[in-house]
Amino acid sequence: MRETKEMLPVEIYQSLRNVPISSPALIAEIGRYTPNGKYKSPAAKLSALEKGGDIIRLKRGLYVLDSATLGYPISAPICAQHIYGPSYLSMQWALSYYSLIPERAYVYTSVTTKRTRLFDTPRGRFSYHQVAPNYYSIGITIQEIDNLKCLVASPEKALADAILMDIYVPYNSRKALATYLEEDLRMDMDAVMRMDTSVLQSCSQCGRKQQTLNNLIHLIKHDRL
Repeated sequence: MRETKEMLPVEIYQSLRNVPISSPALIAEIGRYTPNGKYKSPAAKLSALEKGGDIIRLKRGLYVLDSATLGYPISAPICAQHIYGPSYLSMQWALSYYSLIPERAYVYTSVTTKRTRLFDTPRGRFSYHQVAPNYYSIGITIQEIDNLKCLVASPEKALADAILMDIYVPYNSRKALATYLEEDLRMDMDAVMRMDTSVLQSCSQCGRKQQTLNNLIHLIKHDRL
């Protein structure tokens, strides 16, 4: 006998759209549109839906609806917020998002107060880098991406984060730092020179890479003289 493909009720796509959802919440949501609304094995139900391609597993216990059935792409930046948190998108991904570097970012780079983690998913690779809570809270903005709200570092904070996470950044020479920004990161230097140094100053006061960030602040201020 031919196996019947598991299907989600069409109402699920209208209510959940492309926002990731946990296993218990997804089972409860499906139950709203299913007779009796209960399953002997919720895990088997989710496994059948995943096998049928209706849902995509981002990590254990977290799913997103399939983009082909949704009719539009899954939002990877929104997925980044749900896979591991608290977190905000930053570093190379954010620098690319603001067109501060010419390269497209193929890894969704984020900052978190939790331990550093890496997730490889069917929707892409998501990396999370740990920082101290007092540093984390600086320079976070809310951006509208794929019609949803997403936490993204400001341009200044994204650059500060990139500097913090790179062990090869020159720390004792302003000239070497300028070369690093222009040639290694391939930054738009005109945009760098327009950056808000107060955000960088707040980052510097948290202690890590203080001399390097102070050199960056000096470069920007000196350019404005």
